[in-house]
Amino acid sequence: MIVVTGGAGFIGSNLVRGLNARGVTDILVVDDLTEGDKFRNLVVGRIADYMHKDDFRQRLRQGQLGGIEAVFHQGACSDTTERNGQYMMDNNYRVTLELFEYCQQERIPLMYASSAAVYGAGPVYKEDVVYEMPLNVYGYSKFLFDQVFRRHADKLRAPVVGLRYFNVYGPNEQHKGRMASVAFHNMNQFLAEGHVRLFGGWDGYPAGGQMRDFIHVDDVVNVNLHFLDHPEVSGIFNCGTGRAQPFNDVASTVVNTLRAAHGKAPLSLAEQVEQQMLRYIPFPDDLKGRYQSHTQADLTQLREAGYEQPFRDVQTGVAEYVRHLLDTSSL
Repeated sequence: MIVVTGGAGFIGSNLVRGLNARGVTDILVVDDLTEGDKFRNLVVGRIADYMHKDDFRQRLRQGQLGGIEAVFHQGACSDTTERNGQYMMDNNYRVTLELFEYCQQERIPLMYASSAAVYGAGPVYKEDVVYEMPLNVYGYSKFLFDQVFRRHADKLRAPVVGLRYFNVYGPNEQHKGRMASVAFHNMNQFLAEGHVRLFGGWDGYPAGGQMRDFIHVDDVVNVNLHFLDHPEVSGIFNCGTGRAQPFNDVASTVVNTLRAAHGKAPLSLAEQVEQQMLRYIPFPDDLKGRYQSHTQADLTQLREAGYEQPFRDVQTGVAEYVRHLLDTSSL
C-alpha cells in the first residue's frame, strides 16, 4: 500500500492520478474533508481507502498501521498568510517529524513536501542553509523539518526525499480559494470581467514584471515518482523548472488561450495592455518587504540526482491548463 497524505488536495490528488496511470490503486488517502468540496478531486482517482488525518496520526503513534510500501507526505497547511504559529508548527512540522520517525523505524521510503518559501526573499535558491531565510511561519515550519532531516541524513534507515515546490499550478486546485495559482485566478478574472489585473512596478521590476518559477503539477508528479523509482537517493531537492518568467507571461497566455478557444487570433502583450485586457494596479504597501519578486530554482542537485526530464514553460503549461479548465468546466 502507498500512503498519500493530503491526497484529496491539489498536489496529492494529482499524485493519486499519477500512481493510477502506472496501474497502482492500493492507495490510502489521508486528508481532512471537514470542508467537503475537496472530495471532487478524488472522484476520478482509484484508491483503496480514506482516513481522516487525525485518525492516521493516532494510529501512527500507536503503531497500528502496516503494509505500507511508501509514503508521499503532501498534507500541510499551505496558507502562507496563516498567523497561528502554534497550529502551523503542529500541523506542518510536528506531523512531518512523527511520520519521518515512523518511516525510519519501519524502513519505509518517505517523499515529503518542503517549499521554496524556506528561501524567503532569495535571491539565491539553492539547497543550502546559507541561502535559507523564511519570511513567514509557513516557510519556517518547512525550514525547521528540513534541518531535522539534514541532521539525520548520514544515518538513514530508509530513503527520504524533501521536494521544495516553487509556484505550482494545474488541475484540482479550485478548492484552494485565494491560495490557488495565479493562472487559475487570471482565468476566473478574465471570464468574469474581461480583463486581468496585475501588480504594477516595484522593487526594480516593471508592471507585471515580477518573476516566479512557475511549474505545472504534472511535472511535480513526475519528479515525485522519479524518487519512488530511485530509493537509492535521499536528500532535499528544488522542484521548479529552473526558469523564471514574469506574471505578464502567465496572464498573456491565459488571455490568448481563451481567445483561441473562441477562434480569435493571439495578441501581443503590448496589444493586450493597449486594449486593457491586462491592467495594472499599484503594488500593495503591505506586501513591500514581504514579497518574492524573483524566484528561480537551482536544479543542479535535482539533475545530479538523475532527473533528466524537461519541464513545461509557462506558455506551454498554462495554455494546457486553461484548455483543461475549459474542457472540464471545473472553474
